[in-house]
Amino acid sequence: MENNGLGTVNKSYIISITVLLFIFPVLSFFIERWVSSTTVNALASLGKWLVFYAAGLRLFIAGIRQATKPAFTAKEIFHFTGTESFPVIKELGYLNICAGLVGIISLFIPAWRIVSAFSSGLYYGFAGFTHITKKSAGANERFAMITDIIIFILLMIYVLMFYNK
Repeated sequence: MENNGLGTVNKSYIISITVLLFIFPVLSFFIERWVSSTTVNALASLGKWLVFYAAGLRLFIAGIRQATKPAFTAKEIFHFTGTESFPVIKELGYLNICAGLVGIISLFIPAWRIVSAFSSGLYYGFAGFTHITKKSAGANERFAMITDIIIFILLMIYVLMFYNK
């Protein structure tokens, strides 16, 4: 962890989010194209993996962490100093677990994919724009803001492209 003028940077947080949002979806897309015996629609496949990892695993893992260790979100993301926020963060964790499960299950029930992309995409959008409207509390919050907005945009593009299929 280092201090770059923006607060302490949690490297494992940055790496895990980067892997879940960018590396795993692209890697899974290429593996699917390589092993599939049928033609794979590139945008649908990328969207499927983005929903699975960004709306599914990221939210599920974040939810588990928030429900069991609310101090990380309170202190590392929002820079709260007390424990008063812990019950609210735990409830946010339960919501993230549920939303994440919808994204994970969408890998096996494709009809759930659009629902997961829409609801999780809006969640990321609201979260990202909330980060924008307040003064950034540090590098971790700024990273959360940027990735939230990127995922919001990508999931909304997916919804707009595939909402009627």
